[in-house]
Amino acid sequence: MTKISILGCGWLGSPLAKAIIAKGFSVNGSTTSTEKISRLKESGINPFLINITLNEDNSPFDKNISLEIETFLNGSSVLIIDIPPKLRGENTESFVDKIAFLIPFIEKSTIEKVLFISSTSVYGESNLLITEQTKPNPETESGKQLLISEALLQDNNNFKTTILRFGGLIGEDRNPIKFLAGKENIENPEAPINFIHLEDCMGIILKIIESNSWDELYNAVAPFHPSRKEYYTLKAKENNLPLPKFNHDNISLKKVISSAKIENVLGYTFTKKP
Repeated sequence: MTKISILGCGWLGSPLAKAIIAKGFSVNGSTTSTEKISRLKESGINPFLINITLNEDNSPFDKNISLEIETFLNGSSVLIIDIPPKLRGENTESFVDKIAFLIPFIEKSTIEKVLFISSTSVYGESNLLITEQTKPNPETESGKQLLISEALLQDNNNFKTTILRFGGLIGEDRNPIKFLAGKENIENPEAPINFIHLEDCMGIILKIIESNSWDELYNAVAPFHPSRKEYYTLKAKENNLPLPKFNHDNISLKKVISSAKIENVLGYTFTKKP
């Protein structure tokens, strides 16, 4: 049985692991929470407690982490990295340093292929139609560190890396309207949304694995781009929430992330509207 390791069994990683197991794979899954270990085990996932926290000299805070990572990777041919940069608040860490710390373990392991979950935030804000050929121009610290981390993995010849840049992540329990309901002076009312539903996130990852699509770069956004005003107003009404109010004084940015490569090259058909 082919084994896959998923670093980060959170909002996406946990249901993804279950979907991969349903396809006949064995899954090693990591979490930073001791409370989640039993839940992962109950789902048929081989659980590992891995929290890559580094000291100022980039040595690991947890002295036992090296053995845990080695065991987590051992026997797997595919590694999915799905850990978000934590760059807010007092506990800000270097995401790039975490990926750099991880790479030697990948090199020494049985891993042949890496799928790195990134973000379309690496493109920054613009009025462009964004494709995989568009030059990234990150404006946020997380976008900058994601871009550097992508390069660290892609430039390594010890394994093949596919980069998957997701747009805004949406699910049954996750939608920005919960934070925007009733708020006023929301900018960019005519800007198109660039979202993707959890079901399609998992579907695309499974398609990459099953079609052996490595050494690739994909933008993953549903081909559904109503304006922010149109979309959030609809979602507020659907959820019986106060309508958000928008600021029309400034020109809205019209950035659209193209999903053409996902559809035409990978051959994936989107199934869910965000």
